[in-house]
Amino acid sequence: MLEAMQDDRILVMDSVTKIETEDFGKVLIAASHGGVYAGYLAALGHGRGVILNDAGGGLDGAGYGALDWADGFGMPVAVVDCMSARIGDGKDMAANGLISRMNASVAKAGCSIGMAAWDAAKLMLASAMWSGDAPSLPESRFQIDEVPGKRKVFGCDSASLIKEDEDAGQIVVCGSHGGLFAGNSSYILKAPLFGVILNDAGRGKDDAGVQRVFAAERMGIAAAAVASTSARIGDARSAWDTGVLSVVNSLAERAGGRVGMTSKEYVAVLQAAK
Repeated sequence: MLEAMQDDRILVMDSVTKIETEDFGKVLIAASHGGVYAGYLAALGHGRGVILNDAGGGLDGAGYGALDWADGFGMPVAVVDCMSARIGDGKDMAANGLISRMNASVAKAGCSIGMAAWDAAKLMLASAMWSGDAPSLPESRFQIDEVPGKRKVFGCDSASLIKEDEDAGQIVVCGSHGGLFAGNSSYILKAPLFGVILNDAGRGKDDAGVQRVFAAERMGIAAAAVASTSARIGDARSAWDTGVLSVVNSLAERAGGRVGMTSKEYVAVLQAAK
């Protein structure tokens, strides 16, 4: 089926963070979550339209938050059901994704709920390129805590904002989903953190939304994920304020992390760990 899915005007990608200048104006099928920050990256990359993963919806419908946000300036955005295609796997999204929600700009193109992602992308090609500027977003990386003698704690709305040198050995509360990139499953995180909190993205098809949590053990990282129903995906502040752990890896468990802990409780455990 994938062999038939060839169109240079449609870009299939595991992450919306990887748009190049030569891809401006294309329709994107990107296996990122459908939150506002992912929509913002698609807009910065001048996507004609974008299809993302609904990450199970989650708290405040954050998994498809980009839809209404993008309607404000006319960019078509749709999301596929996380149970129909693996988050982090663009090829699976293109081959098997089924549209679960869309904004008004997508509906105008003739798309419908339940439609195959590839068919929706083909229809979105006929949409006129939106114009103007996307609204700016607040600072998406910030420092949560710095106590002398303890590990620093940073908040990052996206794992792409983790800093290789500054964050090494520290703790990051991250809004990104806990899935791996299918095209590069050996890549886990930018830096050898001491600990990280991600979002389970509703877990989704084949438990794809939490595979990075377990893979992080290969980097020696005590990783956990908060339930998407407890914190808005793509929003590190939400993960810090209201997140409740749904998954921990063995290193996190060894440090004292447990499913059901709040993010703040888990970070306190990590800061105290030797």
